[in-house]
Amino acid sequence: MIKNFVRHGNSWALVIDRPILDLLKIRPEDPVEISTDGTTMIVSPVRTISHKARVASARAKVNARHKTAFQKLAE
Repeated sequence: MIKNFVRHGNSWALVIDRPILDLLKIRPEDPVEISTDGTTMIVSPVRTISHKARVASARAKVNARHKTAFQKLAE
């Protein structure tokens, strides 16, 4: 997908289509983090601590449930 910047007052804006926001589970009022490696702009949703805690908890449950399978795959 190729997008162009649009004028927004004295600034420039990049309009992100709804399907992209839905895919990333970002609402228009959610904060995003913009970073770069010098040539690429990366826009990421800011995840709250509670989200990170839920992901860590889910990962721990999966690791505990499938410990033997993961060990066999690692060999």
